Amino acid sequence: MIYCGIDWAERTHDVALVDDTGQLIAKRHITDDAAGYKILLDLLAEHGDSEENPIPVAIETARGLLVTILRTGKRKVFAINPMAAARYRDRHSVSRKKSDPGDALVLANILRTDMHAHRPLPQDSDPARALAVLARAQQDATWNRQQISNQLRSLLREYYPAALAAVEPWKNGLCRSEAHELLRLAPTPTQAARLTRTQLQAALKRAGRKRAIAADADRLREVFRADYAHQPPLVEDALGKQMLALLMQLEAASKAADDLAQAVEDAFPQHPDAEIYLSFPGLGVQLGARVLAEIGDDRTRFVTARGLKAYAGASPVTRASGKKSSITRRWVKNDRLNHAGYLWAFSSITASPGAKAHYRRRRDDHGDWHAAAQRNLFNRMLRQLYHCLQHRKLFEEQTAFPAQLAPAA
Repeated sequence: MIYCGIDWAERTHDVALVDDTGQLIAKRHITDDAAGYKILLDLLAEHGDSEENPIPVAIETARGLLVTILRTGKRKVFAINPMAAARYRDRHSVSRKKSDPGDALVLANILRTDMHAHRPLPQDSDPARALAVLARAQQDATWNRQQISNQLRSLLREYYPAALAAVEPWKNGLCRSEAHELLRLAPTPTQAARLTRTQLQAALKRAGRKRAIAADADRLREVFRADYAHQPPLVEDALGKQMLALLMQLEAASKAADDLAQAVEDAFPQHPDAEIYLSFPGLGVQLGARVLAEIGDDRTRFVTARGLKAYAGASPVTRASGKKSSITRRWVKNDRLNHAGYLWAFSSITASPGAKAHYRRRRDDHGDWHAAAQRNLFNRMLRQLYHCLQHRKLFEEQTAFPAQLAPAA
């Protein structure tokens, strides 16, 4: 049996091959281009790599063109956490020496000794991998939009509190097109106080408002003309220019999030598992796509539902030593799936009577706090999702949350 370890970098990679005894039988330094990939595949084929008996590969990343090339055929690729690789390095040397060829050798020996303890990259279909790209990009764009919105809010508090009071009644506040039009029209409170009803109504119409234009314009006029403290004129103008720069970033982030959301709307219903995900209470297109993106459609990835729940951070961790034992939440997890699970559990409480009863039971009978009760509900929903995916069944409320029979008289 031959094992391969690759220490990857931005421009070059180091490759090491070891046999069953741990003897280094080949090493190579390749470039990160098509020529380097061909050298790597030829090196693997030279040492017995074939479609029937592929050589397993360990590498410290799960993405990139190199990983895509290695995942062709039936070859198993193991993405080793760099922290785990650092712990393995100490087994071979206590002097803390480190080199790229040495790291490749360590990765190869990880597979030789503990391949059974590591999970290979899942064999997801191309539609699932494409959907994962879109769903993660949309999630990143949403987080980026919220971060820029928070920066803009913090800046407005320094010199323009009237703007925050103006957008407060609107849902999504600073992310709305009406707020963008108003801030672009009047970047400082001095300019906002001079706006007329006609100008305010025109700004709301440019933003796409169809109803209650006159009433909102009157409200905005009163807010902008109220008595507020002001920065010195020069400082106020400078802060207004800084605000316009942040506003441009927020508009770009909002457009990116909306465009990616539309791409997810188009791609998710085309996946064969979409019907199963959408049958669950609390899962819509965007949230269902995020869950599918992190779980994938490789049915052999998780042997049991317990593995999926641990991967999502829904199941607790038990630490026991001697007479001491503690049960705590799981910190090492898939953060994206865990975040989607929090939103899923929160939405399912109002969408499913059984989920709401389970949540109340955890709060009232077990004394869980809100987050702990939601995490327990997410744990249960994940187990049901795993069962439905394995057996190709849709969610059924009565089966998932059977009503308790009344005690006999």
